This record gives sequence, C-alpha cells and structure tokens, in this order.
Amino acid sequence: MNEPLILRGVDRTYRGEGGDLPILSGADLTLAAGEIVALVAPSGAGKSTLLHLAGLLDRPDGGAVLVEGRDAGALTDGERTAIRRDTIGFVYQFHHLLAEFTALENVVLPQMIAGVPRRSAEQRALALLTGFGLAARAEHLPGKLSGGEKQRVAIARALANRPKVLLADEPTGNLDVGSAATVFEELLAIVRGQNVAALIATHNPDLAARMDRTVTLRDGRIVAL
Repeated sequence: MNEPLILRGVDRTYRGEGGDLPILSGADLTLAAGEIVALVAPSGAGKSTLLHLAGLLDRPDGGAVLVEGRDAGALTDGERTAIRRDTIGFVYQFHHLLAEFTALENVVLPQMIAGVPRRSAEQRALALLTGFGLAARAEHLPGKLSGGEKQRVAIARALANRPKVLLADEPTGNLDVGSAATVFEELLAIVRGQNVAALIATHNPDLAARMDRTVTLRDGRIVAL
C-alpha cells in the first residue's frame, strides 16, 4: 500500500539578483495514513516552501514528491491540479473564506468544482459543519462569524473532498488560546477518524506535543525532534 505522501531527497533553491538561496537540500519525509506530524521551525527556515512543494503548488529543483505512490514530477499541470483538488486539503493561518458566500456554501463549492452534485455536496458540508459545532451557523456569512468559527469552516472546506493528505500552515495562529485548543481538538478528531495523513506547521509547543511526532528543518533537511 502506498503512503499518502513521500518527499524523497527534495531540493529547492530560490534564485535572485543577490545570488542563490538554498532552502531545502535532500529533504526526506514520509507521512502514513492517520498520522499527524508537527512541523516546528523558526520563521524563514522553509516551512512554507516545504508545504507548497508537498501540496504541489511548487516544483522542486531535485528529488521527488510522491502522492499515493504517484511521482508528481512526472505529471502534467492538469494532473497536478486534479490531485490538489481531490487528494490534498489545505488549511492556512488566515481562513480565506469567500465573503459573499455562507459558511455552508464555502464548504459546498470545492465539492461542486470536483463534480459532486449540489444536494450531495450540501449534505456533506452540513455534516462537516455539524461535526465542528457549526450547524446553527451554516447560513451565516463569514462576516457574522467569530475568528474561531471562520477557521472551523476553513478546516471543513479543506476536508470537504475527503483528502488523503492535509497540509496546515499555522491553522490556529490567529486564534486566542481557548479557541486554538478547541479548533485543534476538532481537527485532531476528524483527521484520525478519516485516516488522513496530516502535516501541521505550528509554533505552539503544546499543540506539537499532542501530535504523533515532531520534525523540524535544519540545514535544508527534515530532522526529527
């Protein structure tokens, strides 16, 4: 059985007028289904670069990114887009909800883009929002939701198409301590319940300690903590 996500000897260097800036050098990482891995590293160490490569938003200069056994480097842009849509879920520090659509519609839209009929998409969206305690807020626009509620909607949206891989960049970074703990608890339960492989970048040591293992970036490589 193929692991949901494997990074094998990944290199990434940014080239600019001031010279080359190596970010990743021979980075290796394997995520198993149902495993939650914390990515803890200082700002500028390459966390976002790593997440962008893992999520097929960028291409490495060397090495390979494999999603469910498929080498993404050998795929067309269209095939990579399909994998991002159907197999990978993204959660960012800022919710990025569409302000003109309700909470329910924000979770429905990615499913409809993937070809799911509207009624089925609405049922799935409502089930996810209910799981996050947002059934009563489903018809509210984002402007009427609290910060914690918006982030719950964003996580529900990321899980809408039943991804095999979840990538999260400081998903509770903009929340107060109480809201962060609640949102993380809900995220943890759903990821484990749906057997998703998750890589979560965080600066919060308490949250990191509750994940299965913690990795960091050191000299361009991924190492265990």
